Amino acid sequence: MSEVRRFYSSVKDAQALGDPARVELFVYFLTEIDGAESATVQSLVKCFVDCSLTPPRSIPQVLNRGLTSNPRRYVKASVGYKLEYHRRDDLAKQFGAETHTIQVPPELRNLEDKLPEGVGKSWFKEAMDCYGVEAYRAALIMTWIFALDHLLNYVLAHKLFDFNKALAAHPDQRTARKVGQISARDDFGPIGEEMLLDLCKTAKVISADVRRVMGGALGVRNTAAHPSGVVVTRSKFVTIAEDLVINVVLKYPI
Repeated sequence: MSEVRRFYSSVKDAQALGDPARVELFVYFLTEIDGAESATVQSLVKCFVDCSLTPPRSIPQVLNRGLTSNPRRYVKASVGYKLEYHRRDDLAKQFGAETHTIQVPPELRNLEDKLPEGVGKSWFKEAMDCYGVEAYRAALIMTWIFALDHLLNYVLAHKLFDFNKALAAHPDQRTARKVGQISARDDFGPIGEEMLLDLCKTAKVISADVRRVMGGALGVRNTAAHPSGVVVTRSKFVTIAEDLVINVVLKYPI
């Protein structure tokens, strides 16, 4: 059974719905469940067909009427249509998918705006999404991964010789011999995170103060990454996120 058919089959009294209500239902499926940026006439027709329903010819008219109806049901996207904000929430409540969100603090949004475009910024935005639904543990883990990944990419771009020199002289020669020379991102894999931070400090990639900041964040990350009775609070996450982004990501641009 296709995802859209499974979704349609789960809707109570779906057989009693008229065409406008089914169109709205499929717009919700496409944009909120299937992850599409918007719903188009073509994608809505496919939903009807996949559910063994006859696509109504009035789909374009239904969508256009929803742009000016009271209450409004749709808004125009760059291509296609989306559900109007309040209508989307109404349907989410109906289908048991209501999500309570909290506002991301301005200081974190300001940091996000300062990040260069790319995978790292997208990753941090997703961490902010976790924060918005009060998943502070997940947000903290993602932010730590972001900061450490940035630091290692900085090493590859600017401090590789110094890092390899520190690695060769490290007391843990078993790991040093296993790793050999670092030349690519995956080569860091066998090195534990505490050792990575020590090597970065020895190689003068980061200062002793930044080592302490990252060491403290790593300790909280380790607690958050395993089931425990310790609660990761909103304020704890905000403090660590600010420390990591300001003192690592923005301090060491690649």
